[in-house]
Amino acid sequence: MSDSRLFKILYYLLKNGTTPVKELAEIFEVSTRTIHRDIDSLGSAGIPICTSRGRHGGVYRISILRAAKSI
Repeated sequence: MSDSRLFKILYYLLKNGTTPVKELAEIFEVSTRTIHRDIDSLGSAGIPICTSRGRHGGVYRISILRAAKSI
């Protein structure tokens, strides 16, 4: 796991809001499974991240609570 990728994902979510996992995987050139692991790592570190299922094919979307902008 790349710590710099975790920070980049966090920054991307803060800047862009809700983003599909597939899009994050394409942006960061990793698999969707890697993105899921990274999101789990951020959550374990206490970063308030929420996930919800999408309408089309069970695509997960990631969003970060706006309160985290003060971090």
